[in-house]
Amino acid sequence: INAEEGILHAAGNGVPPKTKDYCIIYNSNWTALPDSLNNATFRILENLTSTVLCNSSEAPSGLLKDKAVVVMRGNCTFLEKAIIAERLGAKMLLIASKPGLSPLTDNKTEFKDVTLPIALIRYSDIMDMQLTLGNEINVTLYSPPLPEFDCSMVVIFVIAVFTVALGGYWSGVSELENLKAMANPGERETRRKKEENVTFTPLTVILFVVICCVMLVLLYFFYKWLVYVIISVFCLASAMSLYNCLAALIGEIPCGQCRIKCCNKNIEVRLIFLAGFCIAAAVVWAVFRNEDRWAWILQDILGVAFCLNFIKTLKMPNFKSCVILLGLLLLYDVFFVFITPFITKNGASIMVEVAAGPFGNSEKLPVVIRVPRLEYSAATLCDMPFSLLGFGDIIVPGLLVAYCRRFDVQTSSSSVYYISCTIAYAVGMVLTFVVLALMKMGQPALLYLVPCTLITSSLVAWRRKEMKKFWNGSSYQVGWMP
Repeated sequence: INAEEGILHAAGNGVPPKTKDYCIIYNSNWTALPDSLNNATFRILENLTSTVLCNSSEAPSGLLKDKAVVVMRGNCTFLEKAIIAERLGAKMLLIASKPGLSPLTDNKTEFKDVTLPIALIRYSDIMDMQLTLGNEINVTLYSPPLPEFDCSMVVIFVIAVFTVALGGYWSGVSELENLKAMANPGERETRRKKEENVTFTPLTVILFVVICCVMLVLLYFFYKWLVYVIISVFCLASAMSLYNCLAALIGEIPCGQCRIKCCNKNIEVRLIFLAGFCIAAAVVWAVFRNEDRWAWILQDILGVAFCLNFIKTLKMPNFKSCVILLGLLLLYDVFFVFITPFITKNGASIMVEVAAGPFGNSEKLPVVIRVPRLEYSAATLCDMPFSLLGFGDIIVPGLLVAYCRRFDVQTSSSSVYYISCTIAYAVGMVLTFVVLALMKMGQPALLYLVPCTLITSSLVAWRRKEMKKFWNGSSYQVGWMP
């Protein structure tokens, strides 16, 4: 079976004519569609969705001559419908499906004489076509080739590298403030109260990975309930993260520091307004999250803030913990992408199913950076209008970059570890996109990011003869965190 995605281009009879594209599924072994709209032939659409066209008596004689006919799915096969449509003079057969789109699987060898194009289209799209374009519609079918590279990947690349670099830098700034506080006993307790960092030990790293595995499996089986839990958690966490990121910027501005007294505390007025703004941003995203035209921008802003705050807050105490975390999550990523297709009933990977929303669920997990595809194709129209990068592909290597930055601060090594690891992350992202373009299928980005960052950091430490110190972390780093 060679089921492929194509485009139905519909045009009304207005001046100028309204046009709209719809997703179709066709079998390229049955029909070869033109690769561009310029080479396609338009046909007048005859809507017979009140019938299934399983016998000739369902359509009046002469009604279908030289037209494109759309009928409903029924008990007869696709090719049996095609034979009847072709005998009645139709030049194109569209089969409307209410359940959704599935491959066209009839045995073509039994129907060698069928020559008209056959395509499956959603019934809801036929209804939308009539509402949008009217009753007099001209349609054609074509299937443009998949683009080798989509420019949205450049935007994804810039967002990812910017977030990792800024998160690592922010963690280094926090580390420098800690060092200054340790040198001044009067500031030590104040600094301890302000710090809200969490340190990962090897044991908590293993526990974290186990929780990730359990959560992914639960999402696969109970997606339609748990997706709303994840959305709620994301709204809360991203609002807090956006507040922390913007509060750090506002704290550098000397003006506008008027305060009010509340609950025995002096609170800056501007921080109250900032908190309201961050909560409003999360609520607006939650309400309009399925609005594809602009909601992705708000999701990416909240997502970047979430990743930045996570990288800054969660500290790796040494390179050993980084190796354990990145290594285990690499195995986790590869297993749930490449191994689980051999386990699941439908042969799809659990990771891909959960990311896409299993069983056709319209709600998507808000744990990705997404950018609209800039190159138009059938795949863009049918099922993947966005290029995606998971938060984990930013946060996990970002924790190593942050450790490198803190180690630079502790050892006064002129940011060599931080810069090298950030460049390695960028190289890993480029490698991911190259493999994605060559294989034309989703890739576990950690498969390329983890080796690039870990090997580069190890080589820098080995070359500088600091591997033992880099592996174990500084005594200050271990002793300072509660």
